[in-house]
Amino acid sequence: MSDPTTVDYLLWGALPYVVLAVLVGGTVWRYRYDRFGWTTRSSQLYESRILRIASPVFHFGLLVVVIGHVVGLLIPEAWTDAVGVTDDMYHATALSLGAVAGVTTLGGIALLIWRRRTNGPVFSATTVNDKVMYLVLVAAILAGLTTTLLSAVAGLNGATEVDYRETVSPWFRSIFVLQPDVAAMTAASADFKLHALIGLTLFALFPFTRLVHAFSAPVWYLFRPYVVYRTRDKEPTQATRPIRRGWT
Repeated sequence: MSDPTTVDYLLWGALPYVVLAVLVGGTVWRYRYDRFGWTTRSSQLYESRILRIASPVFHFGLLVVVIGHVVGLLIPEAWTDAVGVTDDMYHATALSLGAVAGVTTLGGIALLIWRRRTNGPVFSATTVNDKVMYLVLVAAILAGLTTTLLSAVAGLNGATEVDYRETVSPWFRSIFVLQPDVAAMTAASADFKLHALIGLTLFALFPFTRLVHAFSAPVWYLFRPYVVYRTRDKEPTQATRPIRRGWT
């Protein structure tokens, strides 16, 4: 393992905190001064047939990708070992699910981009900001699929690969305790470093693009009370079950 250089300290020690500052500060600024722009700028009014397929495919694939990253980056290897998950089981699951989720997400965003490029009104509503966002997002997906493919090839060839749970994951967790493990990230392979840099770029752009709508996902909708519909009968009807109070 080589010692970290000045560039390593800048990339893996300082840059993550710059990105975090931009992410948090930019989100607060966007919410305070551009609240009416906090939207996906939906183009469903212009075209809905392709969107009905492409949007769910992209979002469900992305959801699995995000869950996979959370598990891989935040859960230490010692925890999975403690519950009896071997390295072979973990990597086989991660590679298979990661490949399926990555291909699904890439297919979904490819349909979305094709729709924007071939539909006149949708293309006219596409800004330079949107184009930059799509470029970085596709680059992040392709970089993730590349790391998955290289890991699979290395496993089939019996080559010794650098385990990201011993390099990238410790570095990522160390950022949040304000003690960035630069040496761990320095030992990571080039494909993981590139994927991390593209990911940092995406997080920096997050507050200033339509991606910001992810912070206002209507999760509360899953827990809302039932909507009660009442008829306008002249004579009141007897309730068949007790009435439960909803939100006040």
